[in-house]
Amino acid sequence: MRILVVEDEEFLADLVAEGLRKQAMAVDVAYDGAAAQERLAVNDYDVLVLDRDLPTVHGDDICRELTRNDSRIRILMLTAASTVHDRVAGLDLGADDYLPKPFAFDELVARVRALGRRTVPALPPVLEHAGITVDTARRQVHRDGRYLPLSRKEYAVLETLMRSRGSVVSSEELLERAWDEHIDPFTTVVKVTVSKLRGKLGDPPVIVTVPGGYRI
Repeated sequence: MRILVVEDEEFLADLVAEGLRKQAMAVDVAYDGAAAQERLAVNDYDVLVLDRDLPTVHGDDICRELTRNDSRIRILMLTAASTVHDRVAGLDLGADDYLPKPFAFDELVARVRALGRRTVPALPPVLEHAGITVDTARRQVHRDGRYLPLSRKEYAVLETLMRSRGSVVSSEELLERAWDEHIDPFTTVVKVTVSKLRGKLGDPPVIVTVPGGYRI
């Protein structure tokens, strides 16, 4: 999944981002509302982790704008405003979920994953194809009952291909889904990662190189 974390407390924002990256998610960070709007305009995110009380542009205004434009992005408000009234107001603005601070990081991860599964059409928490089973909640992969120890990026690439349900996924899209905005667009990291992933998946091969990218 591609995530945008918007939080003006830089230490907390970086901490949340690094924790989500360890869960094989691609994460970008913005420390104010204006920077968040810039990233939202150019990147396709699955989930937005959004503080409400932001400098330059308030988090509520960002949420309103996304809702008004029928954005597909799922919004998790993460804020110190924790009363019932605050939660109701945030959800009424268009947020999909609301988690008050302080929070348990495991709960944050679970909520982000749950929001990421709420795509159209909805996808199951366990993806299966050709003997491959991807448990997106536990981030575990098996093939024919054999556990496969994948790196974070190998897992992210495989999950993206599995979610495509046989459609072609370009190298550019894999960069978008599995790496963050700092990656060099001319890098060969996708090709290298796919090659390593093929080796771990074993025979018969399931990742096919086709004109325009890869598919399962």
